[in-house]
Amino acid sequence: MKIKINNRIISALMSFVFVLFGGCDNFLDVTPDNIATIDYAFRLRTTAESFLFTCYSYMPSHASTDGNPALCGGDECWLVPTSSNNSFAIARGNQRVVVSYMNAWQGSAGCKDLYQGIRDCNVFLENINIVPDMTQTEKKRWSAEVKFLKAYYHFYLVRMYGPIVLIKENLPVDASPDEVKIPRSPVNECFDYVVSLLEEAYPDLPDKILNEVQELGRITQGICLSLKAKVLITAASDLFNGNPDYRGFANKDGTLLFDTEIGESEKLLKWQKAAEACKAAIDFCHSAGHELYYYRPAFSSTPLTDSTMTQMNIRNAVCEKWNPEVIWANTNSIANAGGLQGSSAPRGLDPTLASNSGLHGSLAPPLKIVEMFYSENGIPIQEDDSWDYNSRFRIMAPKESEAVYLKQGYLTAKMNFHREPRYYADLGFDGGIWYGQGHYNDKGSDLLFVSNKRGQPAAAINLTAYSTTGYYPKKVVHFQSVIGSGNTFATENYPWPVIRLADLYLLYAEALNEAADSETNRAEALKYIDMIRERAGLQSVRISWLNHSNNPGKPESQAGLREIIRRERTIELMFEGQRFWDLRRWKTAVEELNNPITGWDLDQETAEGYYRERLVYEQTFTTKDYLWPINEECILANSNLVQNPGW
Repeated sequence: MKIKINNRIISALMSFVFVLFGGCDNFLDVTPDNIATIDYAFRLRTTAESFLFTCYSYMPSHASTDGNPALCGGDECWLVPTSSNNSFAIARGNQRVVVSYMNAWQGSAGCKDLYQGIRDCNVFLENINIVPDMTQTEKKRWSAEVKFLKAYYHFYLVRMYGPIVLIKENLPVDASPDEVKIPRSPVNECFDYVVSLLEEAYPDLPDKILNEVQELGRITQGICLSLKAKVLITAASDLFNGNPDYRGFANKDGTLLFDTEIGESEKLLKWQKAAEACKAAIDFCHSAGHELYYYRPAFSSTPLTDSTMTQMNIRNAVCEKWNPEVIWANTNSIANAGGLQGSSAPRGLDPTLASNSGLHGSLAPPLKIVEMFYSENGIPIQEDDSWDYNSRFRIMAPKESEAVYLKQGYLTAKMNFHREPRYYADLGFDGGIWYGQGHYNDKGSDLLFVSNKRGQPAAAINLTAYSTTGYYPKKVVHFQSVIGSGNTFATENYPWPVIRLADLYLLYAEALNEAADSETNRAEALKYIDMIRERAGLQSVRISWLNHSNNPGKPESQAGLREIIRRERTIELMFEGQRFWDLRRWKTAVEELNNPITGWDLDQETAEGYYRERLVYEQTFTTKDYLWPINEECILANSNLVQNPGW
């Protein structure tokens, strides 16, 4: 009978807390019809496992442009003007206090209710020990997984809202109104709590998944350490580490929510802790078999050129499911990956199937993103002595030696010539070769290519199915997804890589550079950057800058290396949803997201007319946009909640 009473309390609590932190509706409208469900959930191992997967089900839809604000909420990809995409509304500066977009606080307008997810995690942790037919070892493992999920959901909210309400335990049903109206916790406490949950979870997690058929995607020690590193990097970054913009931001009782005036040594200590966490995660992941991905073709009898092999190293590091570079992949996103591929590949890619609308190519990288990629010498095109930046719009015809990248006899802009391999792996563009999609001989005459001018297959024929800039994020399209007859696009779907080893390497390099302005730290940071560059077919940072840059000493200063690391992260992790959060934690979004969104002149039929820069949108971003607003009805329901500055 005792269990029955406790479960009734839990059920009533779930309904009651939902009022305050979930829908903010009148709790009298909620009936406690889930009492039997809670009793049943922990009756046996099989039902407890279903509840475990319920806790996993709140994972954000990382591969969905309408479920992940980081895909279309910044400046990496633009959409057509008629798009009703929730994250795209944020990119256009339309975030709002009433019915806010991508509202993870309540679960609306594109986001799942992460507080409901946290409450379900608490229910699981409070009840898992009563399940009779489980070993203690298995109970500990499942509890550790749920502690990790609880930590991740809190962290996701912190990145959005800054200081949040911490739900460490579900409140008792007899809690007073004052106890229920919980204020926000200072942001440092939020980070500390997330880290403490991860440290609690770590010992009871497996070092690797042994039952791969049934358990790939579940949490391991390597995932836990990697997330801890990312959390500490975020806490050490400028948005959260002594940010003067939030001076005076406090709860109603005067509790300050940000430490805005901290000493330099304290700032550096956070970076040192982050660097140590990154190194611990890297060492563990190496021991568990994770390594940078290199493509090994298994089906083609025709040897590929070195150039195509390098492109496949880059593309498949994301698209090949469960490859050794992926540390954490979100299995909830597998179905979304299919839709993402259709949105990334242009119409008419295969001229024999030009009417196929299964590809609509509505995701459009702007020209400023295109310019971020290096020259073939591995440095920014603005810094390369041999790359004439001022003539980047000039029309050129490719040489025979460039046939693996550019369609022979097809005029295109100088912008698309003599760029690094990641440029051609990541981007589709007018006149650019698109390897794969059923065409696997990279020396053959039938390779697919993009033709994007007015009157051509990929042009703006349909108001909802075209690239507003003339570029496409080819990187996220699996090369074995095949265009079929009718409107079919048989996509090779994959779980979205939330964290991969290259991300961890670059976080480590960043933390080292910020922790100390020393040659020792610089050398160690460059070691990890250069491993990524080598995989991308580039020389080391120091050799590239020394031999080709008009600023050869750039890697030798802390500020110069900081700029290099940030650009490497942007390029290497392009279209993976990292830049969105990086610009915020670096506090550079107010510069980057106030630059105009531009593309080619899509209305033109000739190369001379098409290759002119055209304004697509005048993007704006202000200091208040670094943090989401809390929806107004929640502020009204909880008198102890304070709104974020500027909202």
